[in-house]
Formats: sequence, C-alpha cells, structure tokens
Amino acid sequence: AGAETVKRAVQLDAASRFQESLVCYQEGIDLLLQVVKATTDEAKKHRYRQKISEYMTRAEDIKKHIEKEKQDGKYHKQIRIEENATGFGYEKLFHEYLTEIVSEVWVEDPYIRQVHQASRYLLYNFLRFCEMLVKGPCKVKTIHLLTSYDEGSGRSQQMTALEEIKQSLSNNGVTLNIDFSSSIHDREIRFNNGWMIKIGRGLDYFKKPQGRFSIGYCDLDLRPCHETTVDIFHTKHTKKM
Repeated sequence: AGAETVKRAVQLDAASRFQESLVCYQEGIDLLLQVVKATTDEAKKHRYRQKISEYMTRAEDIKKHIEKEKQDGKYHKQIRIEENATGFGYEKLFHEYLTEIVSEVWVEDPYIRQVHQASRYLLYNFLRFCEMLVKGPCKVKTIHLLTSYDEGSGRSQQMTALEEIKQSLSNNGVTLNIDFSSSIHDREIRFNNGWMIKIGRGLDYFKKPQGRFSIGYCDLDLRPCHETTVDIFHTKHTKKM
C-alpha cells in the first residue's frame, strides 16, 4: 500500500498536481515507516529508509513551492467533478481549507433561493454548508451571504427561510449578514485565511435525489453530482463585499 501511494505521488508530482501529490507523499511515507518498524531484515530496512528520506526531501520541496505560490498569489488547483460522480459532499470538498483560524466566510451565489425547484434545493444546500461551518474545526463567527432576490411569490418563502437560518446560526453563536444584488452572477466562497473556491455551479452541483427515502437524500457524499469544475486559489488579501 505504501509503495502504491508513493507511486501515485510521483505521478501527480510529474503532472504538476502538487497539492494532491503532497498528500500522497505524506500518506505513503507514513505507511512505509510502519513497514520499516515491522521489518527485521536490516538490508531491507536500509533500502526503505533511503527511499523514505528521498520522499521526505521531495515532500518538503513541494511544501515550500506551494507556500511560495500562495505568497505570490499564484496558487491554483482545479478539481473536475464528473457527471454522476459521488463523494463530493461539502465537508470532503472544503475540509482542507477550513483551518482553525477561519472565523469569517463570504458566500456569493445568485441562486440561494427557492426551496423546491425542478432540480434544486438551494436553501437547503446553503443550510448544509452552514452546518459544516458550525461543526468546525474552524471557529466561524460571521458568514456574509450575497445572493439575488427570488422572483414573484417565491421571494416571501426565500426571506422566511433565510431569516430562519439566520436565527438558528445566531443561536449557535454565528452572525449571518445577508445582502442582495440584481447583477450578481459570479459564484465564489472565500475564507479569511486566504482561500477562495469558485464552483461552476455554486453550491448547487448535486442532482435531485430520487426520492425522500433514497440513499443520498441526507448524506451529500452519496448524492450523484452534475458535471462542474472547482477552482481553488489562495490570496493574501480577502476581498470584502
């Protein structure tokens, strides 16, 4: 398992997918260290240690490269979510960027509105996103939402739902600030630790569940997705709304 993991790390490294490569190097090194502990053959131990040393040096170089890209504002990672892919719940997608220092979050999405549409549950998706922030490990105190007003009779339902979310967040020590714009079309999420995530479909990249009692209705990791692209950047200056 360790050999396969570092092999994958080398492949990702060669493809300049450095963040993913670093994770694989770290996991592979941990697995190989366990092998060294269990090996009694001294010659094999020596070979393993040499390889581990090489991988650790490369992992450290990648760390420095990523840190420099972040400092220079050049960091960019892209994730392609394929049609009907699963395993892309919010916690899986955002967890590595929600560090303990995150206390403020900005969400720009024009369609945080109708509870029920033909294929959308956007207010529920926003609520799920907020639940993830409340659970931590980050210490979010303020969420800023910029969206657009629903049309016609849907506006009343939209406002009622958002006010309910706002009150519930307040009960959990989190302030939700809501602003509306008729010209917004960008979709992005920003954390005050410098990470910015742009999702082509915003928070609405999940397909409609097959039924209220079908697998994936509650657990978004099990929900099939629409095809979309996720772009991740790091910037030293978090833009304010």
